[in-house]
Amino acid sequence: MTVDIEARPLRAERNARTAVAVLFFTNGALFANLLPRYPQIKEDLAIGNGAYGLAVAAFPAGAIAAGLAAGVLIRRAGSAQVAVAGTLLTAMGILAAGLAPSPVLFAGALFLAGAMDALTDVAQNAHGLRVQRLYGRSILNSFHAIWSIGAVTGGLMAAGAMSLGLSLGVHLTVSAIVLVLAAATAWRFCLPGPDNEPEETGPEQRSAGRAAGASRVGFVLAALVLIATAGTLVEDAGNSWAALYLTDSLHTSAALAAWGFIALVGAQFIGRIIGDRLVDRFGQRAVARTGGLITAVGMGLALAVPTLPGTILGFALAGFGVATLVPAAMHEADSLPGLKPGSGLTIVSWLMRLGFLLSPPIVGQVADAAGLRTGLLVIPCAGLLVVVLAQVLRGRRD
Repeated sequence: MTVDIEARPLRAERNARTAVAVLFFTNGALFANLLPRYPQIKEDLAIGNGAYGLAVAAFPAGAIAAGLAAGVLIRRAGSAQVAVAGTLLTAMGILAAGLAPSPVLFAGALFLAGAMDALTDVAQNAHGLRVQRLYGRSILNSFHAIWSIGAVTGGLMAAGAMSLGLSLGVHLTVSAIVLVLAAATAWRFCLPGPDNEPEETGPEQRSAGRAAGASRVGFVLAALVLIATAGTLVEDAGNSWAALYLTDSLHTSAALAAWGFIALVGAQFIGRIIGDRLVDRFGQRAVARTGGLITAVGMGLALAVPTLPGTILGFALAGFGVATLVPAAMHEADSLPGLKPGSGLTIVSWLMRLGFLLSPPIVGQVADAAGLRTGLLVIPCAGLLVVVLAQVLRGRRD
């Protein structure tokens, strides 16, 4: 009997970890099912590039509009419930976007999907942090790695649907049903009870937090937002500019140019897979600082001496360097003393998305004025910013 009682919490922790992994996987796969269908939707709706750009910007706009509501909803309903409900509503928004008969309805559906995706993102990270505290070691990076696997899987699902000639409606309906059912099943194994204050905030930390005061908390929160934004900015550079830079500036073929993005995302995935072990051994601060240095030096040298192999390696080093930044900022924000449960995580996630929305036009403006090579200096600059701000992250535990 004693053995069963002791084994029960361990089994519950493992089940909860698997459940959170499923939530991250479904979140990554949902939107990735729609992205490869964008060209078809653009053609079906007969919209120009300008209108198309405005329409797809509705997704991050919806995320920004709804993001700050996540903390309140999590405190009232619980992170697991918000994550699963958000998954369902995100799927509905994506399905509506695929079936929209006009550009306005397409943008409106994307706005809904983006808003619900933001709530899901905060909620699944909040629940993942609850599970991490029970484990007593870092596991959050592995969840973000699984999100990447989900995104790749979603893209493959879309490619398979298109190769089979499935219509948008059939494809997105099937993917929505499968992924929502997976998330609903995972809900059964999530941790019960409300999302209370972080359990690792002990008496000494609470006392130190009160002594430091609200200004100290505000400074740390601002630094965490910048760290997370640096991570997303580098990621967006790979998404939006890597192929264009390799094609236009280094005159490579389209097939070779794709390797800039592949190298960044692939190295980021590897960094997240091994990130938890690195954090447990060396601490968030040392891992982030080293990652920032790798990003700055790797991409800085690639831009200083532009060659095809060096540039692809530079993007890979940048992806590897920023792999743990967003999970680290979220973890630290969720543990800040003096804030309501979920508030720090919500603020970091919301402002991080704002930076993600603004970074492409900023890089584009710099590129128009001084060339894309100059615009991509934002990557090593982001790495240096992390090196400076990493002090707010916690060091290695004894």
